Amino acid sequence: MPFAVGGNSRIRTNISAENAYNALEVSNRDISLRQLRLSTGKRINNASDDVAGYITARHLQARNGSLKSALLTVGDGFNITNITMDSLDNIYNLMQIIKDATAQAASGAMGSDEKVALAKAAYRMVQQIQTVCDSTVFGGRQLLDGTYSADFFVSTNAANQLLTIEIDLQFTNPDFDVRAQYMNVNAMNTDFFAGVTGLDMRDFYVVHEDDHGIFSIDRIGTTLQSLSLAIQNINKTATYLGGIANRLTSQEDLLKGQITNYNTAIGRIEDADVAKEQLQLVKSQFLQQASLASLAQANANPQHYLRLIQG
Repeated sequence: MPFAVGGNSRIRTNISAENAYNALEVSNRDISLRQLRLSTGKRINNASDDVAGYITARHLQARNGSLKSALLTVGDGFNITNITMDSLDNIYNLMQIIKDATAQAASGAMGSDEKVALAKAAYRMVQQIQTVCDSTVFGGRQLLDGTYSADFFVSTNAANQLLTIEIDLQFTNPDFDVRAQYMNVNAMNTDFFAGVTGLDMRDFYVVHEDDHGIFSIDRIGTTLQSLSLAIQNINKTATYLGGIANRLTSQEDLLKGQITNYNTAIGRIEDADVAKEQLQLVKSQFLQQASLASLAQANANPQHYLRLIQG
């Protein structure tokens, strides 16, 4: 704290000049601070600017970084559900064609040649189902072979523990079928299809004139029933994924809102008030000019008193 003192006739100790110099240093330092804040747009540029605000802002930034990473992971979850649901929709359409062909073959008006032709046409759809299954891949993993399961990091709690949403497309997921608990929609590599035992889709290929196989009178009813159940299971899988997609949508909206709110909080703590900083800069620049003038005057005072001892 500077004090105004007398004794200006002393030329060995110029207190007035020292006070003016100290005030000039304060003004220069404040001008540098205001110019730094205006150039960076930040009120807190280092920990010394605001010790408490600095650590709070850093904590918020770390949290916000985790939320942004979680938002990207939610996008991956959307990719999985969308790709799989699209494939299941395609398989559903193919299954409807197969079921229609089977129902048509059940007509007593159909001869052997017609039934064989329908079976062969259905088998081509079976092959296409297998192609769809084989090509439904994400991250180097098959999605429809009954083994896919992954946890998607969507946030963290206060203890930094991961919060996840599981996408479970395994055989054992009870959401698909409470009777068989199988989701496998492979068409060519198994003796059951979409959780329905007793339905081997490859049997469409072995229908011929002498043996109608799954199109025979005693088996076609079971075939139709199995196809209906398979379609139901495919739809159950799609609805399961639809529920997951809805949850991911909700989480995405939540994360976007949280990220915005954290950015707002960080801005309130760190960002400079440009109008206020400009006012302070003008004030400090005025004080700087006044200090320079005062320093010049204080340095001139000893010269006046030296005249008293000049010969």
